[in-house]
Amino acid sequence: GCSSEPAAESATTPTTPTTTTPESAAERLAGRYAHFDVVAYESTEMKTLIISYGFTDLEVTDEGLQATESFCSSEHRSDQPIEVQMSDAATSAIKPVPTLVTLTEAEDGRASFFRPATPTGIGIHLEDPANDPLPTDPNDPRIADDDGDGNPGVTAHITVGDALEGDLFLARREIFAYDVDEQDDGTLTGVVTDNSEQLIVGATNELFLAQAEWVQHPDLTKSPIILVPVDADWDCEKLMAERDELFPPTPEVDW
Repeated sequence: GCSSEPAAESATTPTTPTTTTPESAAERLAGRYAHFDVVAYESTEMKTLIISYGFTDLEVTDEGLQATESFCSSEHRSDQPIEVQMSDAATSAIKPVPTLVTLTEAEDGRASFFRPATPTGIGIHLEDPANDPLPTDPNDPRIADDDGDGNPGVTAHITVGDALEGDLFLARREIFAYDVDEQDDGTLTGVVTDNSEQLIVGATNELFLAQAEWVQHPDLTKSPIILVPVDADWDCEKLMAERDELFPPTPEVDW
């Protein structure tokens, strides 16, 4: 009779225990990663590597997996007897906006994702960082002392051999994207594509005022990125203390 209907109905309704639901790739990847990337540039006069250290935080949102980058420190390598030093204050002034990544999953279950470019001004405050052109005038009122050293823009200290050194003041638009693949050990590895732009807004020595045209080396294997899972409480000090355990040795210009 009527009393058996609810029982019959529930018997035909499949109930899947939640414990058997495989974790989604986004959930699996979420967390804090120590971030290492290299961008290889060349100009007519010089070949350069810029090595950056920081964090990538991956978070599952309603829209998908979101990446937030923050930076701690950077190094520079060149094929010329030129040393360039950026302060940690200048490097950490790069604050890209959080952005959704495009996540894909291979047949073997391993994930990959593409983090799109998020143009970010440093040493300059742009209303629309993606579309406003960088100024050509070093006196543009939008140029800002983002590293707090009392000079316009952000400062790079240049040493050429033993005889020449000074400071270069820069306004930049950081434009980078990257593709990474999940590895067996939980790290994410891939390559960076960089289209950053730079304006020299001043220098303590006029020899440094030449506006060089930098382009990324076309072989993207020279611009690797490595993301290594770390605990949520890691900060820049911890990251740099563990640098040699986490990442390969600092590369040199080899082309």
